[in-house]
Amino acid sequence: MPMRWSPRLCLPIALLALACSAACSSQTAAPAPTAAATPARHPLSGLEVIPLTISQNGKSHAFRVEVAATLEQQQKGLMFRTAMGPDEGMLFPSDMPEPRSFWMKNTVIPLDIVFIGPDHLISNIAANAVPYSLDPIPSSGPAIAVLELNGGRAAQLGIMPGARVSW
Repeated sequence: MPMRWSPRLCLPIALLALACSAACSSQTAAPAPTAAATPARHPLSGLEVIPLTISQNGKSHAFRVEVAATLEQQQKGLMFRTAMGPDEGMLFPSDMPEPRSFWMKNTVIPLDIVFIGPDHLISNIAANAVPYSLDPIPSSGPAIAVLELNGGRAAQLGIMPGARVSW
């Protein structure tokens, strides 16, 4: 003989099922952090990679740049690197605006060395710095950061002193 459900029995069973469902859903694990929450890292250097934009005369160009934040990272820079993508670079930020000077020791590829003033405007560009050269390449004044791009890239994109750099 089939079992009959009484209306008095159905209500407590439904409430019990609802309570179990709520308890189980409140104990589910939080979703894993998204990729955006984790900083991107360059596969060769391991440095953090951030977006950087250079704007001038109504035009903007986006780059993905490695950030050489520590003294040790800045001393190594792009030494021994044999290639870099056209929209890649390396940013060397400073804690305080100060005159900066770079050289190309152990740097295999020619670079445009872009000096960025306290106002986030490009103060000067040393275009196509010669690989392996030990000659100092100075900023024209205090800089809050230096950006290294592939040699000739600034001219190719029409980037000149006075362009705004944001990161």
